[in-house]
Amino acid sequence: MAIVHDVMPVFELFQPTTVEDTLALLDTYGTDAWVLAGGLDTFDWFKDRNKRRKVVVDLSGVDSLRGVKKSADGGLEIGASTTLTAVASDPLVKQNYRLLSQAAALVASPQIRNQGTLGGNVSQDTRCWYYRSGWTCYRAGGNICYADTPTAINREHAIFDANRCVAVNPSDTAPALIALDAQMVIRSSDGERVVNAQDYFIGPSTDITRMTVLQPGDLLTAIRIPAAWANAEFYFEKIRERQVWDFPLVNIAAALKVEGGTIRSSRFVVNAVAAHPMRLTAVEEAVAGKPRNEETASMAGALAVQGARPLQHNGYKIPLVRNLVKRAIRGEAQV
Repeated sequence: MAIVHDVMPVFELFQPTTVEDTLALLDTYGTDAWVLAGGLDTFDWFKDRNKRRKVVVDLSGVDSLRGVKKSADGGLEIGASTTLTAVASDPLVKQNYRLLSQAAALVASPQIRNQGTLGGNVSQDTRCWYYRSGWTCYRAGGNICYADTPTAINREHAIFDANRCVAVNPSDTAPALIALDAQMVIRSSDGERVVNAQDYFIGPSTDITRMTVLQPGDLLTAIRIPAAWANAEFYFEKIRERQVWDFPLVNIAAALKVEGGTIRSSRFVVNAVAAHPMRLTAVEEAVAGKPRNEETASMAGALAVQGARPLQHNGYKIPLVRNLVKRAIRGEAQV
């Protein structure tokens, strides 16, 4: 049984002002260091004492990690510490990449969006309550998934790609970034590497203890969005229990290039159905060259849920995914 405390553990706080100083701290302290951006995921972990670090590196003073600017290829580069409110309201994002603006605007509540960052939203840990409450599940180093037992509460858990763990990725901006073919810029003391957004997220079969490719010493510094999908036809929808605050039960991000009523190319991504955002490549291939009509929508919806394996209480996610894909194909106005 999990024991919940409401007192934060003692840690040493560092507040660097440059990326170079930040990387030096992460290199020095390794697994003892914790990166703090908006702090919304951090403080949940710390106040319950379910994760502890000797050192916290606060990014709030690193100005170079904030802001939206045009990149050399005509796309955008967004600092990882840019707040969700700033992303949602930025004129460049709203004008050319409305999909990301919509996704950022639907995260939690206005107060949280004012504090939470884009980098934090895509890098947050899963919200599975067994894991978050300190139960010794597979993801926490144990030998059982408490959410996948006969008496489990698993209404919000995975229907795809479960491998011992059935926790899901909770991000709203992650599927939008994958749909836009974004790239994640990661720096460490070894230099810089750029990872496709689709590959930034990992499932339990790769590493059951992590949700992303970030390792100790790594720092997500920026997100690059290429011009290729600028001003495409976008669709984002989030299904949740309440209209504010809640994490998604299922969300979808879609980008389509349509000519004369025919879908030439597309990208469809759903989240909160697996431990990583799922790009629906089979759907993308199937709808290429097809008319944007009800027949195509029905075919795509059926294809999207092939292979789904619901748990005892989350079978409702199958029709949700199917219908969200159909709505994205039809381009229905959100309600």
